[in-house]
Amino acid sequence: MCDLPSDHDNDGSSPSSSLSIGRLAPCVQARIVDVESGEALPPNRAGELWLRGASVMQGYLRNKDATVAALVSDAAGQRWLRTGDLCYVDSRGFLHVVDRLKELIKYKAYQVAPAELEDVLAAHPGIRDAAVAPYLDDEAGEIPVACVVRKPESHHLQAQDVISFVQHKVAPYKMIRKVVFVDAIPRSPSGKILRAHLKSFLRTVAGEAQGQSTAPPTYILRSKI
Repeated sequence: MCDLPSDHDNDGSSPSSSLSIGRLAPCVQARIVDVESGEALPPNRAGELWLRGASVMQGYLRNKDATVAALVSDAAGQRWLRTGDLCYVDSRGFLHVVDRLKELIKYKAYQVAPAELEDVLAAHPGIRDAAVAPYLDDEAGEIPVACVVRKPESHHLQAQDVISFVQHKVAPYKMIRKVVFVDAIPRSPSGKILRAHLKSFLRTVAGEAQGQSTAPPTYILRSKI
């Protein structure tokens, strides 16, 4: 089990990363577990965040199926809430949220977090906005595809430029495999990426590619998604 220090243990120093959401509240226990095996993971390894404590819910009102899916018991009989969040705790006990489990891209035997790739893309000087979504692939199952909005002065930016930029910053299995240039990324009023819209859009792109002997790695779209 990976025990996270609570705020009572904070020595006043700052988190090791600006993306940390901090330490646990008092009287809350956490466990980071492997998504496949359910085994507890050590610090700096990403897995699903499980929580337990007096402030954690006991179940969903009049929804037994949802309660059974969300609450699990370990070998000691302790009940944990499966948050559905992919997280890790750093060596100083600060918790970091990587992505939602349901958003993970299943590339071969690996799972790729879109949010991690989006953070990398956001650092590119020629990219104004970007989002990553899965694209069906016969060999890999799914591949990460970047939908990219170029800055006005970066009209020369090409797909391979984006792919190479990401390639040098992530593990090989996390590489962006295709790039689609778009006019806008679909977002909710609060700024959340509408991933269902992206997936639907990419299915349309895949349909347009049918019948071509060699599908181009990039589709230039002039209208908003």
